[in-house]
Amino acid sequence: MAVLTLDQLESHLWKAADILRGSIDSSDYKHYIFGLLFYKRLCDVWEEEYEERMAKYGDAALAADPDEHRFHIPEGHFWKDITDRSTDIGTHLNEAFRAIEDTNHRLRGVFQDVDFNYKERFPDAILEKLLQHFDKLPLRNADVEPDILGQAYEYLIAKFADDSGKKGGEFYTPKMVVRLLVECLRPEGGMSIYDPTCGSGGMLLEAVHHLERQGKNARSLSLFGQERNLNTWAIAQMNLFLHDIQDFDIARGDTLLDPKHLTGDGTKAIRTFDRVLANPPFSLKDWGHEIWSKGDRFGRDRYGCPPKSYGDLAFVQHMIASLKQDGILGVVLPHGILFRGGAEGRIRECLLKDDLIEAVIGLAPNLFFGAGIPACILIVRKSKPKERKGRTLFVHAAEEFIPGKKQNSLSDKNVNRIAAAYHAFKNQEKIAYVADIEEIKGKDFNLNITRYVDLGVDEDEIDLAAEIRNLNELQANRNEAEATLGRLLAELGYGS
Repeated sequence: MAVLTLDQLESHLWKAADILRGSIDSSDYKHYIFGLLFYKRLCDVWEEEYEERMAKYGDAALAADPDEHRFHIPEGHFWKDITDRSTDIGTHLNEAFRAIEDTNHRLRGVFQDVDFNYKERFPDAILEKLLQHFDKLPLRNADVEPDILGQAYEYLIAKFADDSGKKGGEFYTPKMVVRLLVECLRPEGGMSIYDPTCGSGGMLLEAVHHLERQGKNARSLSLFGQERNLNTWAIAQMNLFLHDIQDFDIARGDTLLDPKHLTGDGTKAIRTFDRVLANPPFSLKDWGHEIWSKGDRFGRDRYGCPPKSYGDLAFVQHMIASLKQDGILGVVLPHGILFRGGAEGRIRECLLKDDLIEAVIGLAPNLFFGAGIPACILIVRKSKPKERKGRTLFVHAAEEFIPGKKQNSLSDKNVNRIAAAYHAFKNQEKIAYVADIEEIKGKDFNLNITRYVDLGVDEDEIDLAAEIRNLNELQANRNEAEATLGRLLAELGYGS
């Protein structure tokens, strides 16, 4: 068979979801389809490697030796062993997943919570049909290149995020928002890249793609991440493996309460990286205030303890602690962190006085799954270039988007224009403005972009009635977004 194209692969994988429709909730498709996809890829590549070793050595035992394979498949747990069965298929799938995890240290937990042994949900007839569908898809390296397989996997992640609506934001940031962030940070070969709330690993992968687009050695990057949700952590693991990426370390756990990437010198301090980027959960309530309010044991609360109801600036401070002195940090945040007072206002003032905030980029509304509110990107440096010291750039990019029925999006042109405005770091009419610390101080350290970028609105032309209608609509959208956020957090177990 000819090498699979991306379109063929995407279509085939999405049709697998059709087989499951009605059996399980759409938000759960990803766990089962990703699990089967990854399992078949492991088995197909093992068989390909086995045939290559047989041709080379002519010795079956040597060809099957675990040292001859990237991942070992225990006897009796190959894909063909499962497809040969017509009863208790779910039981045997579960056993195969556990056996593979037990014999491959790097795969421990990768099939997290994928349980096919539930006959009311997965009767043998459904599983047999699903396996037959996947069986038509050859997944050896000779059949599908890792990059194509990885792109198809990313496509599925986006499709599942869209299909599952509100729950999509739990594990997926829209690809073009990620690309914008990476285009601003411009990682270079040999760098360490860290995402403390990595979700499905999209930001780490975009750093790889950034170097690939420039024809540079993307494999020279070292990728690090941490993810609290175990199912999402498993998706990130599979995502990176299916892109054939070797040098990565994705840890499981709560980054704010139990950071996993620490120095190994005996001090157990926060490890630092060349580039730090993230889209942490917006305005997280159950973020660990009760612990941080007594003093963070890693000293990440240097600029203060954020309020109980908003964990945004706790993530920012963790990221600052994780940044090398000459590194760059980029983080997606809700607009509220730019102007809210109280503890957040005091933290913001300290960050500005320490000359850490290099740029504030305001994004268009409704770019994110399940959240219609606008967001911003904060760019932070510990050591700004000489010409940027004591200055902060404000970029008004709220008009840069492609309208959509359900959700707005960014085009390549949008991303390029926004990134160009950041890198230019100069005043541009209605788009960008550079303010010094004294001007920001004069505005009470409020970073609301419209206080700095002159949008050129003629007050005489304002239609007051229209503006009131617009305000009412925005308030209604805000209330809906807050209700959505509350439901989402409740679904994730964070309480009200």
